[in-house]
Amino acid sequence: MKTVSFESDYNNGVHPEVLRRLVETNDNRSLSYGDDEWSELARKKIRDAIGCPEAAIFFLVGGTQANATVIDALLRPYGAVVAVETAHINVHESGAVEASGHKVVTLPSHEGRMDAGELHDYLRRFFADPTWQHMAVPGMVYVTMPTELGTIYHREELAHISDVCREYDLRLFLDGARLGYGLTAEGCDMDLPWLAQHCDAFYIGGTKVGALCGEAVVFPKGAPEGFFTHVKAHGALLAKSRLAGVQFDALFTDGLYLRISRHAIDMAMRLREVFIQAGVEIKPSPTNQQFVVLENDVMGRLMETVRFETWAPVDERHTLCRFVTSWATTDEELGALREGIGKILNYYCPLNHNPHSPTS
Repeated sequence: MKTVSFESDYNNGVHPEVLRRLVETNDNRSLSYGDDEWSELARKKIRDAIGCPEAAIFFLVGGTQANATVIDALLRPYGAVVAVETAHINVHESGAVEASGHKVVTLPSHEGRMDAGELHDYLRRFFADPTWQHMAVPGMVYVTMPTELGTIYHREELAHISDVCREYDLRLFLDGARLGYGLTAEGCDMDLPWLAQHCDAFYIGGTKVGALCGEAVVFPKGAPEGFFTHVKAHGALLAKSRLAGVQFDALFTDGLYLRISRHAIDMAMRLREVFIQAGVEIKPSPTNQQFVVLENDVMGRLMETVRFETWAPVDERHTLCRFVTSWATTDEELGALREGIGKILNYYCPLNHNPHSPTS
């Protein structure tokens, strides 16, 4: 029996259309280390998608490597990166940034987002301190879209952060491990060309959005000197670069990347309805990550049939749990979740199937 799992958006294999391209090209010979023909095709398609014909694009193996490598390459040896306290680089990357000698300076998290005013106040106070040269000097701001808490930035918020970065000559880096789910979320008012205009670097996540592995790091205004060498030094370089190239070539053909993302969003909204109809508290999120407050007894019983992640205790009797959808989420899995919740809470919840929803 297939496991019913909402534990993450990379707990499956690879999207069928991407897999088909991998199989179709498997017998072809190619160059390596990023010089293969499919990586070149993918770079061209991504440049077209972001509206930057001169952008430098590199394919790295995963998100932690992308974050650590970009931050190390853009900062001077004494530089620090500013992020919110819930940021992935601060909480869930095993000190990868600090391992390269860079301090992560944290600001308050507002449902996962950074406040431009607080960033400005911090930088003003820092450089007003006559002893600032004795400290790790902020040289970059790190944000995620969507955030670790399933929220999204709006254009005005990121524009203000970008303005502060320009004022203090800091680089702005956007972690896009789940970027497709942010761009297709209801209420999102930005797109890839807008991000390319306002960020010094960002990456387009593949691992969590239909690829077997790989992230596309984008420098809209050109890469920092020696970035290729930084990638290899961080262990993030694929010798068989075709693996990433073929996948991103497929993801950026006929709008597949955004179609995959819309499917996951549609499934996430239907998952929300399961919990709402059951009278279970669920936090606001327009993305594929949904955060639910479950009684501990209900949580334990549901875990017998459904996989999901426990996020944080709410109080002695309740736990915040995370449910995540992806390109692979099916009607059957939502039905199993509905049935499991229904049996535990003793109610009937019809599954709200939308036959016109985007599919993968």
